[in-house]
Amino acid sequence: MPLIDLRGVSCPTNFVKAKLALEELDNGTTVQILLDDGETVKNVPRSLKADGHRLIGLKQTAEGHYILELEKVEE
Repeated sequence: MPLIDLRGVSCPTNFVKAKLALEELDNGTTVQILLDDGETVKNVPRSLKADGHRLIGLKQTAEGHYILELEKVEE
């Protein structure tokens, strides 16, 4: 499963980087995206869902960051 590490990347750059990385993947691919706590963990999933991707889950790790799992859906 592809992993996109966006920890340390600020808004809205993290959304742009996620979107560009998803463009490189095949439709139907499940991907994990690492996100920091705060506004990022609220904004990036919401924006990717608005783009039509299917959110599978969001969980916080013991280290304090989040793992967003989603399925790429062609736009």
